[in-house]
Amino acid sequence: MKTQTEVPLRKIDDFRWEIPRDYKPGMRVPGLIFADEKLLKTLRFDQALEQVANVAHLPGIVRYSLAMPDIHWGYGFPIGGVAATDPDEGGVISPGGVGYDINCGVRLVRTALKENEVRPKLKSLIATLFNTIPCGVGQSGDIRISGKDRKHIVTKGARWVVAQGYGTEEDLAHTEAGGALEDANPDAVSNRAHERGKNQLGTLGSGNHFLEVQVVDQIFDEVLANRFGIELNQVTMMIHSGSRGFGYQICDDFLEVTRRALTKYHIQVPDIQLACAPVHSDEGKRYIGAMRAAANYAWANRQCIMHLARTVFEKVFGRSWGDLEMSLVYDVAHNIAKFEKYKIDGKEKVLCVHRKGATRAFPPGHTELPEDYREFGQPVIIPGDMGRNSYLLVGTSQALNETFGTTCHGAGRVMSRHQAVKDAAGRSIEQELEKKGIIVMGRGHRSIAEEQPAAYKDVNDVVDVVHHAGIAKRVARMRPMGVIKG
Repeated sequence: MKTQTEVPLRKIDDFRWEIPRDYKPGMRVPGLIFADEKLLKTLRFDQALEQVANVAHLPGIVRYSLAMPDIHWGYGFPIGGVAATDPDEGGVISPGGVGYDINCGVRLVRTALKENEVRPKLKSLIATLFNTIPCGVGQSGDIRISGKDRKHIVTKGARWVVAQGYGTEEDLAHTEAGGALEDANPDAVSNRAHERGKNQLGTLGSGNHFLEVQVVDQIFDEVLANRFGIELNQVTMMIHSGSRGFGYQICDDFLEVTRRALTKYHIQVPDIQLACAPVHSDEGKRYIGAMRAAANYAWANRQCIMHLARTVFEKVFGRSWGDLEMSLVYDVAHNIAKFEKYKIDGKEKVLCVHRKGATRAFPPGHTELPEDYREFGQPVIIPGDMGRNSYLLVGTSQALNETFGTTCHGAGRVMSRHQAVKDAAGRSIEQELEKKGIIVMGRGHRSIAEEQPAAYKDVNDVVDVVHHAGIAKRVARMRPMGVIKG
């Protein structure tokens, strides 16, 4: 495989770069990368740009193979990769374009608390959160699913969880897709996947998943911040988790199915990790139904985590979560494929939009937005690393026109987990962060070392690109106070 320096890039402007369609035989569309000169330098040591070119080979792909500024190497698709295919033109769906952690996503919760109220109780708060919300590989939670309830979880998602008393209708209104995708198919899910998911509701998992207590330290747009209930020195909470072992197993199962489909449907791709099947095929339909089941599980999981976190805040601060005004600002999916309408060559088409490590960013007026946000646009939530900032942005018309309503999803790794652990040898990342006023708790020193701030791009640089490129607009910035990790 070629090194990154050999992938030709044509500069369009300061924030856009094109990989020409003639770079590799078989590319159906060009590649389009959102980045500036500084961020492009971080791509020299992985194969992300090559993967952008590979994705351009997918049957039915429309316009571009896209990459956001947090792009880094992933399975088949780069993380930060976006591709839309046209089902009516032989368009395919690819499990690698969604990822193993189906509907890994993030939600932002606001509170009525100020930093000076939380700081004296911060260590107690983080410890209680850590002891209440299971974190780490294989961890199970106290919210158990009976056999008869499994179908409800994967077909109704967060809606079922709220019906059990773990939230409110307002939570659902402020969750992408209302917390559930229609036409999920539990019968397309293997027994192994169901078994892996039965005890993992309300758990964070491992890797880059986290719950973070933050404080708003900068407002970029007063009107929008006020509309989303955000103000300076306000304490917020961010939850990042997904579909756990349930979604992982579904991806694993269907990678094998779609590998066989390549031969059956005479599809040629430059990387077997791009295994796919036509959207209208039996294999494609079954994966879509199973993927939706995993997406619904993930929304249910994040709703449960938020419920548990609300109970912790009640315990630590001696007030109800309603009195603390712990309201959901929004919940967005990062790893998902959805069917959305776009105008292509003057015709309205329903496209299969793969977002892998990428966030939906719909503009003001879009009918899929909750009524109280519709005039202002979709909240876009971009987490950073444990030592730097996270952001609240809003979707734009530019994103709808150029990137299928999509923007970045986070900072993006620049070190492998192995490299990060090696880099942290002899150091205590926890102590380094505590000196900055950030309390971190995790299952072990290794997991913290893997997620150290230096392992990631600076999210401030990433957000600068999407803001100046016009595919999301900055609203507010938060900095971490305390974090729990797997």
